[in-house]
Amino acid sequence: MSAAPTWPSVLTILLAGNDLPATDAQWAMDQVMSGSATPVQIAAFLVALRAKGESPSELRGLSEGMLAHAVTIEVPGRTLDIVGTGGDQAHTVNISTMSAVVAAGAGAHVVKHGNRAASSSSGSADVLEALGVRLDLRPEQVEQVAREAGITFCFAQTFHPSLRHAGAARREIGIPTALNLLGPLTNPAQPRYSAVGVANATMAPHIAQVFADRGRTAAIFRGDDGLDELTLADTSRVWWVRDGEVSEHTIDPGRFGLQTAPISALRGGDAQHNAQVARDVFVGTPGPIRDAVVLNTGMALALTQLEEVPGRFGASSDLDGALADGITRAAQSLDDGAATAALDRWVQVTRALD
Repeated sequence: MSAAPTWPSVLTILLAGNDLPATDAQWAMDQVMSGSATPVQIAAFLVALRAKGESPSELRGLSEGMLAHAVTIEVPGRTLDIVGTGGDQAHTVNISTMSAVVAAGAGAHVVKHGNRAASSSSGSADVLEALGVRLDLRPEQVEQVAREAGITFCFAQTFHPSLRHAGAARREIGIPTALNLLGPLTNPAQPRYSAVGVANATMAPHIAQVFADRGRTAAIFRGDDGLDELTLADTSRVWWVRDGEVSEHTIDPGRFGLQTAPISALRGGDAQHNAQVARDVFVGTPGPIRDAVVLNTGMALALTQLEEVPGRFGASSDLDGALADGITRAAQSLDDGAATAALDRWVQVTRALD
């Protein structure tokens, strides 16, 4: 029987360049989230992990440890999360947040997980607040909103309060760490489908492997220009996760009739600016931002078709067909006003709660 982990044993393994077993990573996260670890121990752990490079088993252990301390909810049905890890330094508009609303307009049951801005000008929580969605909801109210509006938001500050124990260490070291990668893996509702943008080319397939190990259905993607979204400026890589397996694909937006556009065409501003951009897209304003939203929503909607259209996926050509269908549904959600209606309903439901 192996000895119980300690901070010296965990750090020694990492500093030797070796991967931690998932159980040791989970132990370390439990120490962090319970408030048992000191800021020095937390900082040493996060920096040693980042210097070595987080493995799939470590990410799995960390996320399981984080979920063990989370406030969780249950939202029935084929739920979907659309989220990005951030960190691409592109300062784009809130593409995944807009995509979540458009997907809801197309009939998907969306349970989005997110927080305020960390490395961008406007995080998902910031722009949703500017759009009128209430964030100060209790977990049971978040569940209620999902039932009544078809879309809801799990504010990380509410559902992962134990992360506060790592706050000082994260601020002091001032670099992205494994904790920046865990958001998509720790949605408190654990939705059936996850569409996840990951800027870090090394971590994207690792995150895909964690979803595969959990038996989840997911699409992990990264623009070949470094964007944590499906990009219009280049091709994108997609790690498709289904039935415990990961397959890799390349997506060319030109194959779907979308015009190439530089990242600069997607650049955003503060929450108020990005909220107005979202409103404009929802009412039909054409251009690169709409195209990016349609493309990313299309990928998310393709995920939800797995059970609706059995056997549709597998080869790259099958993925292309499902993505084309998803893009068509996303465009229709915008063109027939369903996306705007979904946002209005969401705002109204949250505002009506006590």
